[in-house]
Amino acid sequence: MIDHYRTLAAASEFRQKIDRSEFLGLAFPVETEDAFFSELAALTKRHYDATHLCWAFRLFANGDIRARSADAGEPSGTAGKPILSAIEGADLYDTAVIVVRWYGGVKLGTGGLSRAYRETAAEALRAASIEDRYVYQRFRITVPFDQLGVVYRLIHAPHVLLAAEHFGVTNEFDFDVRLSRADEFAKTLVEKRLA
Repeated sequence: MIDHYRTLAAASEFRQKIDRSEFLGLAFPVETEDAFFSELAALTKRHYDATHLCWAFRLFANGDIRARSADAGEPSGTAGKPILSAIEGADLYDTAVIVVRWYGGVKLGTGGLSRAYRETAAEALRAASIEDRYVYQRFRITVPFDQLGVVYRLIHAPHVLLAAEHFGVTNEFDFDVRLSRADEFAKTLVEKRLA
């Protein structure tokens, strides 16, 4: 069960010239295909003078991993797949890279194109800061005042987080527990008579 992955903390970019063609790699975090295509549309307008906007993304989507790529007019397999390969090589999810190319008049050949797109994407990703993400299951427990100390000892970041606490006639606590630890956490609640 996958409950941890790495993604970009913020957008980054890398620009280079190869044989008079200019390549701009734009890497950014994205969580849905709709959000990606919205960003692609905005970048297409912004870089209206570009020859190609090739792209790839890889989404986590609660463990249902999806990836797509496009050569956007470049020879088949020379742009989208190398960009996706850079994302996979960095072991990132919920991540997209768009490489904008302005053709400079010198043909790079299929091997040269593939290297240019992969390298531009990889450098844009290297320039980004990375963050860890965890997938949690929510637990709500109700405890008397004399058990509060026991409840607070359950916190064990990043595996078990206290998400909310409400005091009153009944004291309620919400815990976010990593999916891989949910069964273990449920057993602990039973053992401590909190379930």
